[in-house]
Amino acid sequence: MTFDLGRLGDWAELPFFTDTLPRIEATLAAETSPVYPPSHQVFAALERAQPDDVKVVILGQDPYHTAGKADGLAFSITRDFGGRLDSLGNIFKELQSDLDLTRTRTDLGDWADQGVLLLNTILTVPQGRAKGHAKLGWQVLTAQVLAHLADRPRAYLLWGGPAQKAAAAVDATRNFKLETAHPSPLSVYRGFFGSAPFSRTNAWLRSTGQTPINWCDPEA
Repeated sequence: MTFDLGRLGDWAELPFFTDTLPRIEATLAAETSPVYPPSHQVFAALERAQPDDVKVVILGQDPYHTAGKADGLAFSITRDFGGRLDSLGNIFKELQSDLDLTRTRTDLGDWADQGVLLLNTILTVPQGRAKGHAKLGWQVLTAQVLAHLADRPRAYLLWGGPAQKAAAAVDATRNFKLETAHPSPLSVYRGFFGSAPFSRTNAWLRSTGQTPINWCDPEA
């Protein structure tokens, strides 16, 4: 697996792409299982939300390991997938409870286009092996991205332990930092449901003079 970095924009200046990525590419080239998402979508989160445009950061864990499901944006699912939504379905339930909005579009690209960085802390996964690429070094990129975004206050929605650990250095006094359980069916009732992340994020954005996010379907 090799990557076209021509769409990264300002993110291409991060040291990761010259210091760490070549080693990851070499390891992926020896991978015998199918890898998700497809190579042209691995950096979709960065391509869709340039540094100066990022208002909200949502960190995921690793991509879905089922064929045809992952699209390179954390929690997002390709529109033609047609299978179980799992965590995303619970996110939509909380959106309904929080803002009384019904979302049906599983592709979250419209969130990214509004400045929501939907970044997984691990950017690839072998088919059928969750966290199978956890030790490749993708977390180096996550750390550099978060450091780069420390230039001004932003909203951070950190769902689950891995996201909270990755963003431990984010200053909660300067940023809006909301830490809850992960929306996975295994943990969603431990504090994700009822956390009102969407209304609270929009309230913070308004309080800082920024445009709130339309979390609903883009045509709504």
